[in-house]
Amino acid sequence: MNCKIVELGLGAGGACGYGSLVDVKPLRARVGAVSPVLFKGGEGCGACYKVKCLDDSICSRRAVTVIITDECPGGYCSAGRTHFDLSGAAFGRMAVAGDNNELRSTDYWLSLLVEFEDGDGDVGSMHIREASSIEWVEMKHIWGATWCIVGGPLKGPFSVKLTTLSTARTLSARDVIPSNWSPKATYTSRLNFFT
Repeated sequence: MNCKIVELGLGAGGACGYGSLVDVKPLRARVGAVSPVLFKGGEGCGACYKVKCLDDSICSRRAVTVIITDECPGGYCSAGRTHFDLSGAAFGRMAVAGDNNELRSTDYWLSLLVEFEDGDGDVGSMHIREASSIEWVEMKHIWGATWCIVGGPLKGPFSVKLTTLSTARTLSARDVIPSNWSPKATYTSRLNFFT
C-alpha cells in the first residue's frame, strides 16, 4: 500500500498535522499513535505498519496497514517499548466479519473533552469517580482540554471534578456520565465557573 501523503491539512488529525486527511484515501481512518521509540519526535509521522490481531476468537486473519499520525497520549506508552494505539477503524478492519464493534470497544480507556467552562475556564486538573467508589482518580492531561484515564474495566455512572489552573477553584458534576455511556457522546452538566 502506498502511504505517501502528498498534501498536508491544518487542524486535527494528531500531532503530525494531517487534519481531515485521516478520513480519506489512502488512510480511511486506519491510523495510529505510537510510542516515542517509533514516533521519533515527529520523524515517524507517515510511517506505515502492518498490524495483526492474534486472538482467533474475535480477529480475522487479516492484517491492517496503519499510518502513524500521532504519539501515544499522556505518556501511557513506555519510552523504550514498541506500542500502538489504533483507531476504531483499524481495529474494526482486523475483526471477524460482523464482530467489529466487539473488537473496537473497550471499557479500559476513557477520554474526556471539556467544553464551555466559562469564567475561570483554564482547567488545571481533572478527576473522575466511578459510582461504586469514594475515591477520586486523577486523569492524565493529553492536550488542550482533553483528559484521559486508563484502568478498568471502567463502569459508570461517573462523576467528574475539574480544578482551575489560575484560581484552584473546584467544580464537581455528580454522575454526569451515565452507566450506559458510549464513545463520542456528549454529556452536559450545566455547571460553570462564574466570575
